Amino acid sequence: MWWDERVSARFRRNLQPTLTYWSVFFSFGLCIAFLGPTLLDLRCQTQSSLSQITWVFFSQQFCLLLGSCLGGVFKRTLAQSLFALFASSLAISLVFAIIPLCHNVVVLAVVMAVAGLAMGCIDTISNMQLVKIYQKDSAIFLQALHFFVGFGALLSPLIADPFLSDTNCILSNSTANSSSNLPHIRKSLVLHHPGNLSHYDLPMKGMVVTRVSYAFWIMALINLPVPIAVFFLLYKERMVPCFNSSSHPLLSADELAMETRPTEKDDLSTTVQRPRAAGGHDDLFSCCQSKNFRGASYTYFAVHITGALVLFMTDGIVGEYSGFVYSYAVEEPLSVVHKVAGYLPSLFWGFITLGRLISIPVSYRMKPATMVFINVVGVLITFLLLLIFSHSVVFLFVGTASLGLFLSSTFPSMLAYTEDILQYKGCATTVLVTGAGIGEMVLQLLVGSIIHDQGSYSFLVCGMIFGGLAFTFYAFLLFFHRMYPKPSSDTDVASPDKAAVTDDTGQYQR
Repeated sequence: MWWDERVSARFRRNLQPTLTYWSVFFSFGLCIAFLGPTLLDLRCQTQSSLSQITWVFFSQQFCLLLGSCLGGVFKRTLAQSLFALFASSLAISLVFAIIPLCHNVVVLAVVMAVAGLAMGCIDTISNMQLVKIYQKDSAIFLQALHFFVGFGALLSPLIADPFLSDTNCILSNSTANSSSNLPHIRKSLVLHHPGNLSHYDLPMKGMVVTRVSYAFWIMALINLPVPIAVFFLLYKERMVPCFNSSSHPLLSADELAMETRPTEKDDLSTTVQRPRAAGGHDDLFSCCQSKNFRGASYTYFAVHITGALVLFMTDGIVGEYSGFVYSYAVEEPLSVVHKVAGYLPSLFWGFITLGRLISIPVSYRMKPATMVFINVVGVLITFLLLLIFSHSVVFLFVGTASLGLFLSSTFPSMLAYTEDILQYKGCATTVLVTGAGIGEMVLQLLVGSIIHDQGSYSFLVCGMIFGGLAFTFYAFLLFFHRMYPKPSSDTDVASPDKAAVTDDTGQYQR
């Protein structure tokens, strides 16, 4: 195997939970990408206007952010985390099954809000639990985790595509005049980012003819094994109430420190029996409590803030680029044919998925800090070249693929790097997931309004500015890393002010 025996042995000991968290993140990806391509058929199903149906985007994105903030609430015991993942993954299957029954846009928005909450919980808990299990070896497994979200995001539009309406799915007297606009409008709704649709007029009354329900029911069936896998993990850990009513508290972040200096067996048993309070990985609100700030240096806060700002920018770039590259391509000066331009978002997400797959072995040989540096520099250079060759259609496709590769591993690498700086005692996972979610929601709205006022060329200018800011914040993070206090080489186990350190037992942390 391309990794050493120590990491391989740890993976084998934690095989079931690791595969379970990866599968749950597949649910996340499956749910995040279906809405854009199917939105026009859902508009027909709910017989709503385009402006009304686009509120479904907002309900999903806002509740995804809220779910990311609240996900850390379930970290206190492994049972809470797994039950939250079971409920979230099951909720996604139920959402897919229920969507065809939603004939009112408000009901559909509520259902998608539930899906957003489930996705947010999955995002925070899965990242958090993998970091708890693998700690300093977590970079490899985080890269694999984020590959699965990309795989799910590619799969759901492919499932939906055969069932999408080729002509207007509400038959009325005006159908003949409006159906020619449908392919262009649908491509403007790629993934989960709506474009400016106010100038399109589609009928709202008439006979509904859409087969999109079959796509959602297929996705519900495909996702169903995921909550079953989480249930089997609960069963294995004897956390199903009918088998064992007790729940086992998770060890604190300090006690989860892995691959540290060796200790004597009797010292290890002593430290394990003395759990310390409040290691880290809280929900966002618990992280903001004043008791967590006592005695913390300014670099502690600076690492959290700069790490979140880097992901605010890079995840924001993912959102704004996938959402508006089609609109940019079909406008002057490129004027790409609509059908050809429709391949750009798929190319972008395809290379994000490919990059995450490549990053799994690369992350074992390369430090997370180095990977993030390559990513942010690559994004900056790619946008610079896109600006220079802004009249080249060929380079737009090349640049889109390049941007997908460089952005692919930024989030898991930054998460592994920041957690390593903080020695797994801060709130990095929760803060970074929240920062990334806010960036994806805010920057797409910002870029959409700028493009509307300044024209399509501002799309690349915004990307260049965001890439420059990401590089700047990363430079600050490197500076604060150098300033951050290093862990003491001689840990005084008897002192209450110092963390109890355990050797790596290689067991799944309960």
